[in-house]
Amino acid sequence: MPTDLPNLLTLSRIAAIPLLVALVALRDPWGDVAACVVFSAAAITDYFDGKIARSRQIVSGFGRMLDPIADKLLVGAALILLAGHEKLTGWTLYPAIIILLREILVSGLREYLAELRIGLPVSRLAKWKTGFQMGALGTLLAGDTAAAALQISVLPVSLIGEAMLWTAAALTLVTGWDYLMAGLHHAGTDPRAEGAKRQPGPAVRP
Repeated sequence: MPTDLPNLLTLSRIAAIPLLVALVALRDPWGDVAACVVFSAAAITDYFDGKIARSRQIVSGFGRMLDPIADKLLVGAALILLAGHEKLTGWTLYPAIIILLREILVSGLREYLAELRIGLPVSRLAKWKTGFQMGALGTLLAGDTAAAALQISVLPVSLIGEAMLWTAAALTLVTGWDYLMAGLHHAGTDPRAEGAKRQPGPAVRP
């Protein structure tokens, strides 16, 4: 049900996006601090919604559908905000482009593989990618302005975020290639014939 706790946590990631946009639009150091907190809290729900759903055995089709959508909306919004407010400049734009294109690629492959009722297990590398990606985006949303507001200017916050974003982009290329190869492997399959033979697999959670 949409009102189950795991689904409410998933919906909270989508609900956090307008607040995130408003906080970044303030262009205020404390607004950047709050944006980092909001994004980080929303990102953490991605771990707990699945954990709670599995522990309580309330995994639902609604949740499996909404979870990757919420993730991609949150990541896409954060990347666009960072680029639009000039927190991603120069070479830092390139890992952001890689991550955004990979999200689009995975969405297309998910739609195709869903017709074949094929699910792909989440690798450990994909989990590391998500961790670095969310950490990088939260750190970049804070930036050096938030560090100054918190009186920790000694830390190169923006530089740390950029390094994490490059790491996430590298992992994104590897995991995105895995998804692409899986899609190409099934590219010649007749969805109707294959769907009749296969049982639904586990949900793909990039």
